Amino acid sequence: MKPRMSLTNRILYALAKIALTVMGWRAEGDLPAAPKYVMIGAHHTSYWDLPIFLMAAAVASHGFATMKLAWIGKHTAFHGVLGVLFRKLGGIAVNRSAGHHVVKPILRAFQHSDQLALGLAPTGTIKKVEHWKPGFYYIARLAHVPIVCGFIDYQRKVVGLGPIIDPTGDLEADMQIISEFYGHVCAKYPERVGAVSVRTREAAPITAR
Repeated sequence: MKPRMSLTNRILYALAKIALTVMGWRAEGDLPAAPKYVMIGAHHTSYWDLPIFLMAAAVASHGFATMKLAWIGKHTAFHGVLGVLFRKLGGIAVNRSAGHHVVKPILRAFQHSDQLALGLAPTGTIKKVEHWKPGFYYIARLAHVPIVCGFIDYQRKVVGLGPIIDPTGDLEADMQIISEFYGHVCAKYPERVGAVSVRTREAAPITAR
């Protein structure tokens, strides 16, 4: 049964589908049945990644008729007209230097939402980093929601969703599954791709309070 789509949903769906087709991209995978989840996007090496991901999400969710999308972006990107547009599309501007204080309002958003898909890039930047930031894992763990592996493969020109992982608390084991999946995904700039892992010293538990 198709979801009921408003005029806005229909327009977003049509525009996103046309844009992806014109650009030569195709979407792969279905949205999870879970009403709330953390959707990671990798590998993030280009500013093109975000618009392509958003278009794919609009297609998969029928113009966001079946998904309430939120995503985290660097606060410096939320200026002017783009800032207004990003917020309309679910963007949350964060200053990553704030550390754990960034996580707490996101946890509250999960607690007070019946439906929420939080998309984020675990590297936090398009530059090469040695390790991923563990925030995505602890957000999912503390919010009691699964992790969905979103990917963008520039070699195949496919954007979509891969494995769904329920965080077990065994970070090393769960990251091994994630690493194996993204090992086959080709970034726009492969030379900017670092290890799909997190530093043990950075993986300190975050409280929900």
